[in-house]
Amino acid sequence: MSATSQSPSRPNIVIMVAGGILVALVAIVFARLAYGLILPPMRDDLGLSYRQAGTLGTVTALGYLLFVLLGGIAASRWGARNAVATGLLILTVGFAGLALASAYPVVVGLMALLGLGTAFCFAPMVSLLATWYPEKRGMVIGCMAGGVGAGIFVTGLLVPWLSDQFGEQGWRLAWGLFAALAAVAVALVLAAVRDPAPVAHDHPDRPAPADKWRIYRNPRVIIMAAIYGIIGMVYIIQAIFMVSYVVESGFDEATAGWLMAMSGLLSVAAGPLWGSLSDVWGRGNALTLAMAVVTVAMGLPLIDQSLAMFFAHFLLMGCAVNGVFTMVQAASTDQVAPRHIPIAFSYVTVFFAGGQFLGPAIAGWLIEATGGFRLAVAFTCLALLVGLYLAQKIRRFPAGLAVD
Repeated sequence: MSATSQSPSRPNIVIMVAGGILVALVAIVFARLAYGLILPPMRDDLGLSYRQAGTLGTVTALGYLLFVLLGGIAASRWGARNAVATGLLILTVGFAGLALASAYPVVVGLMALLGLGTAFCFAPMVSLLATWYPEKRGMVIGCMAGGVGAGIFVTGLLVPWLSDQFGEQGWRLAWGLFAALAAVAVALVLAAVRDPAPVAHDHPDRPAPADKWRIYRNPRVIIMAAIYGIIGMVYIIQAIFMVSYVVESGFDEATAGWLMAMSGLLSVAAGPLWGSLSDVWGRGNALTLAMAVVTVAMGLPLIDQSLAMFFAHFLLMGCAVNGVFTMVQAASTDQVAPRHIPIAFSYVTVFFAGGQFLGPAIAGWLIEATGGFRLAVAFTCLALLVGLYLAQKIRRFPAGLAVD
């Protein structure tokens, strides 16, 4: 998104937040998280190993990592709304292709396309909301995160149902449905989302090129970026492999889908609630608590692989993980002046994309090497402990902006 100036007449907050929810649904749930639900029948039908399955998740993350900064450049040149619509259009093509593809190399290319589309639409949409509504930043970003939870709930029910009804073709119908909904999202974003007025090149509020390096080198911004990278890595591992862990532990896909749906339903409210709490209590305090809950949740399946432990895992994840996302996203924009928000958020998103790139490959390798999921889950717990330590540092950040 380009440097912008807030118009005296802001767009209706309900319309803009609804646009953010829609973008999160398509770009995060359909393009990233639903893969974990689709994976078991897709892996069986295509004859994929767990390492190949992990590679597909890694390829998507790599596309996101390589193009997230390009997505920010596109937003600055075309406007954030147009960049978001372009990303959604790319996702539409990727979903449609996956509904038809059978050859593994083609599937790899299409999964990379999903990463490219996400890079063009997610970060610009978050920046738009943070720029338009700075005084309610936690709440509006939390509502966008709520769209992720709603999408997880729906897909957690939809994907197993499609597999039950249509057998081996169910996973293809899921990708096809995602393509149709993404196409609808393109039209709705163009109709409903609005950019702030652009700042002229000679305007004093327009950031100079040197400002980027002030942001990139700032210790507070780097801490936020590191936490975002850790939670991105853990979340994508959980989303891709936890359903398979449940199935491999002796439970059917429908049970795993219900657990995922429960988690998604809880996270619908979790994002706005944690975001609103952080607006009042402080980002560092709320983030530390939410990170602690997520760490406990990821550790539970290591204790026992019973239905009760998996239930508690998905319950706690639903209650807290969207809160972590919301607060990291909001806190990263808190550290800089409003005119720097697009630069700062794009920068920390590179770390997030990096974590999501590394996570599936590491987890897939650990699963293949050990013949089980326990070591991969233990790895996420260790990473979360590092993130929890860094979250403590946010509580001690001095008042005021890191980069003004």
